[in-house]
Amino acid sequence: MDPEIAGSRGKVRGVVFDLDGTLVDSYGAIAASVNHARSAFALPPLSTEDVRRRVGRGLESLMADLLGDDRVEEGVRLFRERYAEIFADSTTALPGARETLRELHRRGFRLSVASNKPARFGEPILERLDMLRYLRGVAGPDTVGTTKPDPRMLDWCLRAMGTERRESLYVGDMVLDAETGARAGLDVLLVAGGSSLPDELRRTGKPVLDRIGLLLDLLPADAPR
Repeated sequence: MDPEIAGSRGKVRGVVFDLDGTLVDSYGAIAASVNHARSAFALPPLSTEDVRRRVGRGLESLMADLLGDDRVEEGVRLFRERYAEIFADSTTALPGARETLRELHRRGFRLSVASNKPARFGEPILERLDMLRYLRGVAGPDTVGTTKPDPRMLDWCLRAMGTERRESLYVGDMVLDAETGARAGLDVLLVAGGSSLPDELRRTGKPVLDRIGLLLDLLPADAPR
């Protein structure tokens, strides 16, 4: 990859990040909330790792997968009931995430977040972890009315950052993120360690980083003006 991710699409001025698995680890809180919902239907609990591999397409999709299509509405209610109690204290920044945002902001890059986690949860998490201050916007399904891979969330982030597609980059941790970025017309970088396995990420044909901090080596010391 070109060290400045430059070329026919121009140099990057704005970076959109996914949240869970890219910047933060909230899988414990998600698993606990899933199991709270499952217990109401006398279903056995799932491990955090099992839940981790199933998340990413939005809460309704997760509930359909883990509870059944006829239990989605009640499952969503039960999940949110428990998640609202524990999400803030049970979510941690992934290694290097805060430092990466801080440094990119210092270099003059415009940053935002697009997540299938509702922004009403994402924003408090990012605020608590001292990352919100570096962002020009946080989008979720409650912001645009739909979930990824629909590209509207990324479109919203581009408007919030004031950047064009050709000068913007999307960073995520899932095969879903590769699809979302492609549908939005953005270049994509993927980071291993989230919901998708490294081999799954590599099969997308997108560049894969072992850790988020390596993004600093790929972007210039000063954002293009």
